[in-house]
Amino acid sequence: MADGARSLRGGGGGSPASSPVLGGRGRGAAGGSSPPGHAFRRVTLTKPTFCHYCTDFIWGLAGYQCEVCNFMSHEKCLKNIKIPCSCIAPSLVRVPVAHCFGPPGHYKRKFCTVCRKSLESPAFRCEVCELHVHTDCILFACSDCRQCHQDGHLDHDTYHHHWREGNLSSGARCEICKKTCGSSEVLSGMRCEWCGIMAHAACYVIVTPECTFGRLRNMILPPSCVQLFSRNFSKLHCFRISENLQTESDEDDDVDGSTQGSTKDIQISTDSSKQTLKIFDGNDAVKRNQFRLISVPRIAKNEEVVEAALRAYYINDDQQEYELQTFTQQVLLSDDVINRNDAAEDSNLGSVFRESVPEAWIIRAKPKDEEVIRIYPAWLKVGMAYVSLRVNKDSTVQTVIKEVLPLLGRQTECLQNFKLVEVLMGSKQVQRMVLDNQELILNRLKDIRKTSIRQMNQTRFYIVENSKSIVQVNLFVGGLPPQLSPEEYTNILKEELAIKTNVVSVSHVYQAQGAVVLQISCFSEAERIYMLVKDTVVNDKPLNAVVIPAVMASKIPQNCCPLLVFVNPKSGGLKGRDLLYSFRKLLNPHQVFELTNGGPLPGFHTFSKVPSFRVLVCGGDGTVGWVLGALEEIRHKLVCSEPSVAILPLGTGNDLGRVLRWGAGYSGEDPYSILVSVDEADDVLMDRWTILLDAEEPAEGAENGIAEPEPPKIVQMNNYCGLGIDAELSLDFHHAREEEPGKFNSRFHNKGVYVKVGLQKISHTRNLHKDIKLQVDQHEVELPSIEGLIFINIPSWGSGADLWGSESDNRFEKPRIDDGLLEVVGVTGVVHMGQVQGGFRSGIRIAQGSYFRVTLLKPIPVQVDGEPWIQAPGQIIISAAGPKVHMLKKSKQKQKKTGS
Repeated sequence: MADGARSLRGGGGGSPASSPVLGGRGRGAAGGSSPPGHAFRRVTLTKPTFCHYCTDFIWGLAGYQCEVCNFMSHEKCLKNIKIPCSCIAPSLVRVPVAHCFGPPGHYKRKFCTVCRKSLESPAFRCEVCELHVHTDCILFACSDCRQCHQDGHLDHDTYHHHWREGNLSSGARCEICKKTCGSSEVLSGMRCEWCGIMAHAACYVIVTPECTFGRLRNMILPPSCVQLFSRNFSKLHCFRISENLQTESDEDDDVDGSTQGSTKDIQISTDSSKQTLKIFDGNDAVKRNQFRLISVPRIAKNEEVVEAALRAYYINDDQQEYELQTFTQQVLLSDDVINRNDAAEDSNLGSVFRESVPEAWIIRAKPKDEEVIRIYPAWLKVGMAYVSLRVNKDSTVQTVIKEVLPLLGRQTECLQNFKLVEVLMGSKQVQRMVLDNQELILNRLKDIRKTSIRQMNQTRFYIVENSKSIVQVNLFVGGLPPQLSPEEYTNILKEELAIKTNVVSVSHVYQAQGAVVLQISCFSEAERIYMLVKDTVVNDKPLNAVVIPAVMASKIPQNCCPLLVFVNPKSGGLKGRDLLYSFRKLLNPHQVFELTNGGPLPGFHTFSKVPSFRVLVCGGDGTVGWVLGALEEIRHKLVCSEPSVAILPLGTGNDLGRVLRWGAGYSGEDPYSILVSVDEADDVLMDRWTILLDAEEPAEGAENGIAEPEPPKIVQMNNYCGLGIDAELSLDFHHAREEEPGKFNSRFHNKGVYVKVGLQKISHTRNLHKDIKLQVDQHEVELPSIEGLIFINIPSWGSGADLWGSESDNRFEKPRIDDGLLEVVGVTGVVHMGQVQGGFRSGIRIAQGSYFRVTLLKPIPVQVDGEPWIQAPGQIIISAAGPKVHMLKKSKQKQKKTGS
């Protein structure tokens, strides 16, 4: 786009006629000036362009573009713009919350929230909110992520909408005017990240500020009920997000992105009348070699160069308050300020850029004798966002506190009860530092600006009441030897992790699982233990640690039944990663657990005090069995001992998911509609079974050989248990997947491997009925000539086949999943199994009962819910396992979605 001739600054008039000229500019006010904080300039358009306010095409050759954040607008729309410029966004944040950035990735048809340009190259997205940002813009994103927990503070229970601009689907509809508010062309439209309502930029300002969490309100764990002391932990640790995809360190990403991204932006300015300058914003940027590139005319005046440098760092202050200093690799020349008014110096400067090693420049703030600063009242219950205070070179932290208290109505209180806290609102981390009472405020501001003028733009001062807040970090540690006493676990942790028992205590012990929960009252000790656990092995088994929040059950609303979500990212078609991201967005991320990070136990422990909750398991039948088994073991420690369980099938067979109407497998359905279906699902009961495997002798020549017959093994069964050919196919498939796990990333491929394995077994003949004996309810049952014996609890086997069949039979009752009975069926071989799965035949009905004893006379393949192994000769006893489990069955009728 060509250079414009006139500029329009936020805080000025609403039309170009009343706009100030270039130079002498002040930052636009944050609250209500139109347009807020932008620096609009009339530009000549060289390609099709859309307005970021109304999303309509800009006809003609002229539009108005903000020189700081690239907001593009019609002339007629300028006076209506309410979206603030990126330069003042940090000042509008109510509660600073850092973002949780995963590894860089490619996000098609998304736009950067900072510079508003499309994300064509690898970019970052926040794993908790809808923020998308370029690698070189990440430093300028303000810490305005969702507040999902209380970080050691008691906050207000009323929640306001958390608005995020743009990246809506093109079919999104405005809550107010009901017209389309999304766009695939520009960053436009607003969406609340809690309740999901969407609105135009012009409409969202009239939406009631209080958020009720929308349609999913009864499933969301309210943020006011969650407490997490997270000071020393990254956001990935706080939300238990796997870091194994993190390729480079954060610092490397920052450095590379800052340099390369800026280079990309200025490549269009290669004509000889312009020159490229390398700009640092302070000592920190010099140390890290993080710079921005600007392109300016060779005849540009000092003011114009300073202004371009400020805009490169998303700062819209008066350029007369800043100056540029030359920088060489050896020394900072603080008195060498650019002065381009003199022709001789102009030519001298020009020569600098012709040298092989060009000089760079540092932008500095000019020293001031007095300033106006904002003091935020933090969590003090006062009716104002901040107070403005004029400070001079004699003002100390103590005098600031003394002057602020009367303005907050606290003049009668003792100064020693308060402290001033400096808060740096970085996009990745919110850093807090208590200032010394005798420190001079102007000197502190000068130091911050010297370090980085960008950081000054993201720094606030809070007045905070001194309180003896009790630090309590909860750390779940798993992988320990099972069945030990609390004292033995404490001794292991002392020996392996050198824990300090004066600040670390074992609050919960899960002996069966070999896990403990540590309560730590020191941030640095919590961080040390967390990092050390990653590299610790006990009895050849690595330990794992998960930071878990504390759920304050007493604050959960009466009608709220939060959903505890477990996702296995390795199941089936490997769609779990996208689902993890989606569910963290739609719910509170503290209720979403990744099963590869510590298993189901951290989730159940977190919800142990919740009076009523439901569970959603995203994975295959094996994953469902894993979660149900963990629930059975921990049930007696839960206030809600019988939560209902829904399934989102991600596996290959998904037989239980089929029976409960959740489908044959996930194929990209809208996660929001899945949650609505879970909310509307019907509660049903299902039998679970215990299988005791008691080998009498070692299995010789077994493929995954069981060397020792002792002790007896106990497994839980939900769906079916197979002996013989059925289990042999599962075992071959299991071995194939272990050899090349990367190939097993789709259900279609997995089923193809099953077919291939089955074809190889067609010519094999066996006599399973001669190798086993069966007792049903204490009665011997004579077996027909079969190759496979299968015990079924649900009317779906082998990816949806009806093995029992639908014909009525006077000998047996009609099967149900909650009748306390198992059906026993035989198959004659691979061909018979293929006919059953094709729907042409059913299995051979053998028996129905509630207690079974199978005697194995030789080693035989066995599989339970898809998990196969070779079982040595001995006894297998199948009996009912305790109380029936509550499952959620998808409701038949498609109910209408209610509005939020």
